[in-house]
Amino acid sequence: MMKPTRRAGGLVYSTAHGQMCPRCGRPTIRCACRVSAATVKVDGVVRVMRQTKGRRGKGVTLITGVPLAGAELVSLGKELKRKCGSGGTVKDGTIEIQGDHRDSLVVELQRRGWVVKRAGG
Repeated sequence: MMKPTRRAGGLVYSTAHGQMCPRCGRPTIRCACRVSAATVKVDGVVRVMRQTKGRRGKGVTLITGVPLAGAELVSLGKELKRKCGSGGTVKDGTIEIQGDHRDSLVVELQRRGWVVKRAGG
């Protein structure tokens, strides 16, 4: 028995816009699906932790529980990456910054008025 394949059709890549979202048909940068899926339940506490799981021993600093969504979260991620002088990304409502920057990020997020806790070991 064969597994059902994904429906044929729909634009996957455009030379004008690059990668396209298969769900909403927009460029992945302006994807409406990802913004709505990235809303995460928050309890009012921003948690900053270090994680190496699945990264071949290379650590990243994770920031979860930020009460922002969509473009605001991406903008905050860019500002924090710039402040730390390293790369990173925003995935599923979590900001990932390459390297161990917990101390400076806790101070920066507290300065912005959020309740911040260091989580993990």
